Amino acid sequence: MNKRQYMQKSFERQRLLNKMMSKPGPFPFVLILDHLKIDFNIGKIIRSAEALGAQAVDVVGTSFFDPLPAKGCLKRVPWTMRKSFFESYDYFKSKGFTFYALDSEASESIHEVVMPDNSVFILGHEGFGVTFKKEDYPDIKWVKIPQFGLVESLNVSVAASIVMYEFARSRNFIPPKESP
Repeated sequence: MNKRQYMQKSFERQRLLNKMMSKPGPFPFVLILDHLKIDFNIGKIIRSAEALGAQAVDVVGTSFFDPLPAKGCLKRVPWTMRKSFFESYDYFKSKGFTFYALDSEASESIHEVVMPDNSVFILGHEGFGVTFKKEDYPDIKWVKIPQFGLVESLNVSVAASIVMYEFARSRNFIPPKESP
């Protein structure tokens, strides 16, 4: 069995465990991971999602991913696989969520916005970003993580962790009494 086959088999096992064992975290936010690479970022983001209390994670445009970097968290955080960004967007839009996407050129910083309950954070591929055009989704708010130095962008799993931390910090790390 090669590495890819092992990864797929392990992924399917974790997917079954997730359906039986996962529970939403205490904070009212979710992540949409838009066409990320299958190697290590998705698992790391789900690991951080558990640590920082996410309700759920939507994995878009990926048929499987490496579960190893999640270090067992795949069975505890609800995650869903969707074929397209629109499918994920449409689902959360119908539930009344507010959308945020990261862009290093955005005018507002993540710590300057007041993020309501039921927020969605959209993270795109490190190489080409999100798969949709900004003008097709005018209700998505674009925010940046302030950076210093010459680096163009952060690793997507690091950026996801910062956004989730900022959401939890803005609520003084006190989970709401009821989950949405």
